Amino acid sequence: MQFLQLVISGISQGCIYGLIALGFVLIYKATETVSFAQGELMMLGAFCALALMTLLGFPFWLAVISAIAAMALFGIVLERLVIRPILGQPAFSIVMLTIGIGYVARGAITMIPGIGTETHTLPVPYKDMIWNVGALVLNVEQMAVIGTTAVLCLLLFAMFRYSKLGIAMQASSQNQLAAYYMGIPVKRLNGLVWGLAAAVAAVAGLLLAPITFVHANMGFIGLKAFPAAVVGGFGSLPGAIVGGLIIGIVESLSGFYLPDGFKDTAAYIVVLIMLMVKPNGLFGETLRKKV
Repeated sequence: MQFLQLVISGISQGCIYGLIALGFVLIYKATETVSFAQGELMMLGAFCALALMTLLGFPFWLAVISAIAAMALFGIVLERLVIRPILGQPAFSIVMLTIGIGYVARGAITMIPGIGTETHTLPVPYKDMIWNVGALVLNVEQMAVIGTTAVLCLLLFAMFRYSKLGIAMQASSQNQLAAYYMGIPVKRLNGLVWGLAAAVAAVAGLLLAPITFVHANMGFIGLKAFPAAVVGGFGSLPGAIVGGLIIGIVESLSGFYLPDGFKDTAAYIVVLIMLMVKPNGLFGETLRKKV
């Protein structure tokens, strides 16, 4: 029963990693660049919901929807004003730019008096609730993470499979030039992809906030989500979730059964093993380019 509790806890944490990794994969598929600002976008989403609920008095569900919509709009604006002008430059330049965006976001939050340097509790209606299933004790906060991740994955699957927007995004991710010649607005789609990645990051922040509280440094969890994207395969959306689950479960089990310190390094040990065994990740595709 103890092992099962650890696995459920690991799945819950892995879902958070997976959601952030989804942002990595979405942006990589659209622009072939890696955004290291995903963790900070998650942090901004959590602070946005906190501000709406505590300062403006929004009810919980309205604050959640408003925060996700606000972060989606922020992602679109960020891509248009900051990312798009530098596209075409070396990938290293874009990576450094996204790292800088993360530092600026974290610094901007920290400078807000009375908010940025404190740890806050997001008032959710299911705080500290538990379900007893036989001898198993389920934390409702963790169940909310798992359930919401499952629903979000189904919605994303339906969007990419059945909607014109999702099909256009897939076409653009496979070959932007061919998609452009076929009349697909590639630049506009790139903005929408950044908006979608920011919205997914906001969902992750809202799910994580009741468990770890809201603070300016909560975005550092993105450093654990990056290995999840690598393990699953950087070009695969399902792989991001599976990679997140693997990292979360391994981290949970190693933190209990292994000596202190292994929990923080477990994710990177898994990545090293994966790179040696299957460099493209579990669901990654082998791509060939003529030179």
